Amino acid sequence: MTRDLERTAASEPTGPNAVHALTHAETEAVLARQHAGRLAFTFHDRPSISLMWYVYADGWIYARMANDGARSVLQHNQWVAFEVDEVVSLLEWRSVTGHGSVQFLDNDQTSPDWKAFNNALAALRAFAPWVRTRDDPFPDRTQLYRIYVDEMTGREARPRH
Repeated sequence: MTRDLERTAASEPTGPNAVHALTHAETEAVLARQHAGRLAFTFHDRPSISLMWYVYADGWIYARMANDGARSVLQHNQWVAFEVDEVVSLLEWRSVTGHGSVQFLDNDQTSPDWKAFNNALAALRAFAPWVRTRDDPFPDRTQLYRIYVDEMTGREARPRH
């Protein structure tokens, strides 16, 4: 019995802060509330991290990018990590990390992912109505994509009261 008590005491967080894992619903809530994250990917064993804004809808992370080097790299290696943080203070925060694959979406009506393109555009415009319009402040970001998250984890820190 003493061994069980020691194991329980050792697994309890110590110090002024309590850090614990988020549930799946809590991780999805963080993704839905936030819109700025980081996309990590590699090419020839060289890691890169890009700041991006996104929308989380229907289990997908929707975003867009310019047709530049990052797109070229991701066409060769679709596996990515995604992270978003929600920081209230130094001792109170939430962080969600996901691993998955990027899928580029084509605006061609004959393309099999044309419906997905329209879903992505609708989700992005619900957050930023100017996306892919004449008023778009980032007109070079024409490539829409989505990330299917295979694995997602989240952590949270809260001050103890």
